[in-house]
Amino acid sequence: MRAFVQSEWQRFRNTCRWSWQGWTAAWATEKSLRQWTLVNILSAALALMLDLSTGERALILALGLLVLAAELANTAVESVVDLVSPEPSALARKAKDCGSACVALAALAGGLAWAVILLG
Repeated sequence: MRAFVQSEWQRFRNTCRWSWQGWTAAWATEKSLRQWTLVNILSAALALMLDLSTGERALILALGLLVLAAELANTAVESVVDLVSPEPSALARKAKDCGSACVALAALAGGLAWAVILLG
């Protein structure tokens, strides 16, 4: 049992390390990730300052993280597309545009949640 716990703990540590490496790599090269992070910090601060319910705060914070996750997925898609298709291609453009649309939809969900909370 002890060996199992140790191996799972090591796997968890590796996962955390690899995730951090992914975040820092994207942070270093993706201006949009840095911009969305700033938007999320401001959104979270506002959500914590306003008189919102716990559920409303949770929704705003979770959707903010979803935007960052979508941006990271978009970065991954763009990186792989650039690797396998260095020349212009309709399929490469479609893949990149779909990744961008993913980020846009997540951001719209966050904006819609804010609108409903503030206007509702």
